[in-house]
Amino acid sequence: MITIPNYQITQKIYESAKSLVYRGICSENNQPVILKVLKADYPTKEELSRYQQEYEITRSLTLPGVIKAYHIEKYQNTLIIILEDFGGESLKQLMAIPTFEKGWQGGISISDFLPLAIQIAHNLGEIHAANIIHKDINPSNIILNHDTNQFKIIDFCIASRLKREKTTLKNPEHLEGTLAYISPEQTGRINRSIDYRTDLYSLGVTFYEMLTGLQPFNSTDSLELVHCHIAKTPVPVGEINSDVPNVLSDIVMKLMAKNAEDRYQSAVGLKFDLETCLKNLEGFQNLRGFSVELAQHDFSGRFQIPQKLYGREKEVQTLLQAFERVANPPQSPFAK
Repeated sequence: MITIPNYQITQKIYESAKSLVYRGICSENNQPVILKVLKADYPTKEELSRYQQEYEITRSLTLPGVIKAYHIEKYQNTLIIILEDFGGESLKQLMAIPTFEKGWQGGISISDFLPLAIQIAHNLGEIHAANIIHKDINPSNIILNHDTNQFKIIDFCIASRLKREKTTLKNPEHLEGTLAYISPEQTGRINRSIDYRTDLYSLGVTFYEMLTGLQPFNSTDSLELVHCHIAKTPVPVGEINSDVPNVLSDIVMKLMAKNAEDRYQSAVGLKFDLETCLKNLEGFQNLRGFSVELAQHDFSGRFQIPQKLYGREKEVQTLLQAFERVANPPQSPFAK
C-alpha cells in the first residue's frame, strides 16, 4: 500500500495496466475520496498529458450521473486524481455476486433491469449532450450505490471532446477501450470514423451481460474478439435468458448493430423505449406479447455524414461547419 501525504489510504480497489485506484480519507476534512494514481514510476509526457485531460474532462462534467473530480495533485514523478467516493460498487462486481447475496450473477431480473437501464441511458445522454464521447463504457465503469439506487459513470481516461474521430489500425492489445465491449468502428479495422454511437454499442454489450450473465463474444484471443465485433452476430438475449421478452431483446440487439446507422442514434431515443417498456411492465405485470416499433423518438440532434463519403474530408468538414452555422446562428446584438 502506498503512502500519500494528507491522505489515509484504506483500500486498493482496482488495478489496471496503467493505473492504481485506492479508497482513502482526506486528513484535512475527513472526507472519503478515491485516489487514482498512474502506475509507472516515471510516466511519459504523453501519459501525464492524458491524465491531465482525464481530470479536466471529468471536472467539466458537473452532472449528477458522473463522478466528481475534486482536484489533481503532483506525487513524486507522477500525478494523482482525487475523486468523489460515491460509496458504490461497479456493475462488474455486482455481476460476480450470487443472486441470493443480492448480486446479479446469471442475469438481473427485468423489473430490476429497466429502472437501472433508464438511469444509465439518461446519464450517458447527458455526457453526449456535453459533447463528450466516453469510448470505454463497460460494467467496470458504471457504479451503483445500493443505498440510493443511483448510478454514476466513471473513468474518462480515453474520452474525447471531438464530435467525430478517426481511428487507426493498431495491434488489438493496444486499442483504446475494453476489447470485450468495443464497437466495430473503434477497432480501427473498418473504414469508419467514430462518434457518440460507439458508446451506444458498448452500452448494448453491457446490457447484454446484465441480462444474461454472459458477454456476447467469449474468446481469449484478441484478434478473434475484434473479428466477432466486426462480423459475427451474437445469439439474441432472449434465446439465452427466456425471461427476457422479445421487445427488450430487440432493444439490446439494436444497440449492438454492426453499422452505426442501424443502432439507436441517441441515448434519448433509447431511454424513451426503455421507459415505454417499464410503463407496460408496471401496468400489465409482464412484457410477454408486448411489441412496439423501436426508435420512433430517436433523433440524434446532430448532422451525421454517411460513411460512404469517407476520403472526402474537406467536403465533409464543410458540410458539418455549414450545419453548425445553421443550427447555432450567431446572436444578434439587437436580440433581447
